[in-house]
Amino acid sequence: QPHLVESGGGLVQPGGSLRLSCVASGFTLDYKVVGWFRQAPGKEREGVSCMTSSSGSTKYAESVKGRFTIARDNARNSVYLEMNSLKPEDTGVYFCAVDTTPRYTTAQDTCVLTPFPFRSWGQGTQVTVSS
Repeated sequence: QPHLVESGGGLVQPGGSLRLSCVASGFTLDYKVVGWFRQAPGKEREGVSCMTSSSGSTKYAESVKGRFTIARDNARNSVYLEMNSLKPEDTGVYFCAVDTTPRYTTAQDTCVLTPFPFRSWGQGTQVTVSS
């Protein structure tokens, strides 16, 4: 069974940094698109960042560009989100997501910041930015 587990969330002051990790089990991240999403209380889940499988191309939400960096380590079956210069509006539950459909060709290897087509989701890790 595909399974994702996030870690690294916590309470941080504005301007601080956190590094989220996501470990996949039950399947390999090879040829898979990966992403991070977040959900604040009372708001819809929004895409934060995604990365393609082979080319390593990335996309970021406008609100996090220049502050967040997504990375992956297929050898460790892991995905990371480095978050710097955190703001109170970054507060929320952060979810790791994987599109479990393999992308074998360049044409297929694209990513989007929408919940579809990500099919496997972690349980989320809480990030709170507050002084």
